[in-house]
Amino acid sequence: MRLNHLNLCVENLDEAREFFREFFDFNLVDQKGNAIAVMNDGHGFTLVLSNPVSFGGTVPEYPKDFHVGFYVDSTDEVDRLCDRLAAANLLSDQKPKNMRGGYTLYFNALGGILFEVTCFVD
Repeated sequence: MRLNHLNLCVENLDEAREFFREFFDFNLVDQKGNAIAVMNDGHGFTLVLSNPVSFGGTVPEYPKDFHVGFYVDSTDEVDRLCDRLAAANLLSDQKPKNMRGGYTLYFNALGGILFEVTCFVD
């Protein structure tokens, strides 16, 4: 069994769509107005971004330790992403750190969602 898709609730669908496209290479598959955007990572994983406000709901407040994580193949990839995020003013003083067997960058984006990008090191 394999996890193959996830729905992530966001307040600003356009911002979230462009964020995942620009920084994590997701491709837009389909979008229904300001309600839902379906994206694919090209490796069999589908990310559904939804704006519950468009359905009359509210954007959830994710718990403190909730996060979206990505594993990459090299520490250079972590550093390059860090530089790109900093250039886009999406980082304040966050820098990658060696922790728990990996080289990891944590940062918040899209209204406070915590993101992790890790390369495991031997």
